[in-house]
Amino acid sequence: MTTVPPFQRALEAHGDAVWRYLRGMVGACAAEDCFQETFIAALRAYPRLRPESNLRAWLLTIAHRKAIDHLRRQRREKLEPLDGELAAEPAGDGAIWSAVATLPPRQRASVLLRYGGDLRHREIAAAIGCSEEAARRSLHEGLKRLREML
Repeated sequence: MTTVPPFQRALEAHGDAVWRYLRGMVGACAAEDCFQETFIAALRAYPRLRPESNLRAWLLTIAHRKAIDHLRRQRREKLEPLDGELAAEPAGDGAIWSAVATLPPRQRASVLLRYGGDLRHREIAAAIGCSEEAARRSLHEGLKRLREML
């Protein structure tokens, strides 16, 4: 029987992917708070995690929910992000990630989870709370928009 690794090991193994995802979704300033909220929530739920669970997908799902909560709170408070705050640069060309930051939230999440988090369509669907087909469609539409922009 396999067991869940110690929480610190999960944080070390997947913390960078969670940070890149959050940076792309909510911007650098808010990513710090969302990152902390993600790992506090994960730590609380960790004892109930099934040993066969995909830790990366599970943590990115929690991060996605924290990012959505932040974006909803931001919209509710009518705060506008600072210029360039959502210009994510998880890796590679900054122009590409700046363009990703302009996508609608579901498309942005799909692109970031696929290329920033290296998740499969099934895992993206679980993270953003939709069907696998809807996740594929969001990713496709996001990539199509990016091609038009770039």
